[in-house]
Amino acid sequence: MLKEGDKAPDFRLKADDGREYSLSSFRGKKVVLYFYPKDDTPGCTTEACGFRDSHHSITGKNAVVLGVSRDDVESHRKFKSKYSLNFPLLADTESAASEAYGVLAEKNMYGRKSIGIVRSTFVIGEDGKLLKVISPVKPDGHDREILALL
Repeated sequence: MLKEGDKAPDFRLKADDGREYSLSSFRGKKVVLYFYPKDDTPGCTTEACGFRDSHHSITGKNAVVLGVSRDDVESHRKFKSKYSLNFPLLADTESAASEAYGVLAEKNMYGRKSIGIVRSTFVIGEDGKLLKVISPVKPDGHDREILALL
């Protein structure tokens, strides 16, 4: 896992709007990069809606929010539309960003083991260095926790 002070790995991922985003394109702004397990599941919905509701306050602190999961662009579109999310959701279908940020781990659900994303958030400074690493994340109130850090 990356630690505070490390240079944040760059990435290039397609978003729900069809555009490609890279971390380097946000240089000069703080980036709240949050990794979540799956679109339209209870914890992920709670977390995303929190960021939606705090979006104006977060952007007022010269920051952007980017959500990342291994779901595809179409899944992201549906999730974003259903909950009126107001920030990009990035599709890490090849797991490259998840691996670079060290958020993949073995999970055991109902006796079935799989590799999945550990809910994690990286607050990245204007210079591209990690200001804060939070893992694992509790979805409820996480937006307020991030806002206090900015």
